[in-house]
Amino acid sequence: MERNQVYNFSAGPSVMPESVLRTAQSELLNYKGSGMSVMEMSHRSPAFQEIFDETKALLKEALNVPDTHEILFLQGGATMQFSMVPLNLMYRTGSADYAVTGNFSGIAAREAEKYGTVHYACHTANCGHTVIPSQEQLHLSKDASYFYYCQNNTIYGTQWHYVPETGSVPLVCDMSSDILSRPVDVSRYGIIFAGAQKNMAPAGLTVAIVRRNLMGHALPITPMLLDYQTMIDKDSMLNTPPCWCIYMLGLQLKWLKEQGGVEEMQRRAAQRSQLLYDYLDGSRLFRASAQPSARSQMNVTFRTRNAELDAAFAQGGAQRGLKHLKGHRISGGMRASVYNAMPMEGVQALIDYMNEFEREHI
Repeated sequence: MERNQVYNFSAGPSVMPESVLRTAQSELLNYKGSGMSVMEMSHRSPAFQEIFDETKALLKEALNVPDTHEILFLQGGATMQFSMVPLNLMYRTGSADYAVTGNFSGIAAREAEKYGTVHYACHTANCGHTVIPSQEQLHLSKDASYFYYCQNNTIYGTQWHYVPETGSVPLVCDMSSDILSRPVDVSRYGIIFAGAQKNMAPAGLTVAIVRRNLMGHALPITPMLLDYQTMIDKDSMLNTPPCWCIYMLGLQLKWLKEQGGVEEMQRRAAQRSQLLYDYLDGSRLFRASAQPSARSQMNVTFRTRNAELDAAFAQGGAQRGLKHLKGHRISGGMRASVYNAMPMEGVQALIDYMNEFEREHI
């Protein structure tokens, strides 16, 4: 079956490599001669255990995860991690630093307030979340249990381009929307987590990479499914894991390795996003929403001179096969999400349409 030629700019669930989808299609009814689909396999079967182990090894290789850290395949999305992080780490001092640079880090901070004291290391709402603070602008607490930030903000189109220095305070990072798009020194983090539906797999899987020596001290009220140590002890199989999504992550990781790994993804991300930002900076109609120093390489946010034109642009794009260009309901405007699987042809098709739209409306 042929796919209709569209370019999916959705912030998530997002575009996936066509070769990955075709492999999944070919194995859908009969995985490697087993006579079963991965979707109907027991998670305790040897066939699925092989999938699980291979996927975990591929992710460890892709991100160079050190032996000090454990990879967990969880459920509940990044949103469940907003609770899971403080439940497992707030024990250290009863307080934590949160850098609020967008919607989801704000939700995470409010959730953490249920379990301890939250100190705001920064809050960029007063400038519409269009900037990322510098290291010098962060207000850090020496006694924080951890420092929390969201590395890429899908709604506002900003991204941290440095790793905060927090001394002995463990770093916790939500990397949902830019994981696998650039190298990461995992050893610097206490916890990294990411919902899969951007650069990894279909929605339903959450990956957490946790430093083992921080675990085992969850608050007494912590449900067993939200205790990292319990999930480490059971190798992510305390309950039935999201089997199909783990399989799809494995296929995507094989594709990533064939393409040249995260280093090549970093090069492509810079190329895609720079092409768009160069056009926006030279446009008489469109303007980028985020400040230049904070611009995301994954989610390019922009707008015209009014909301009516924004709506017309998004509608016209959809008619041309440029899907999901409408901005988030919170921020308005437009958003082009250019994750790992977005081809350069898609970015060029968007720019061609922007050129045409600008000529008609300037």
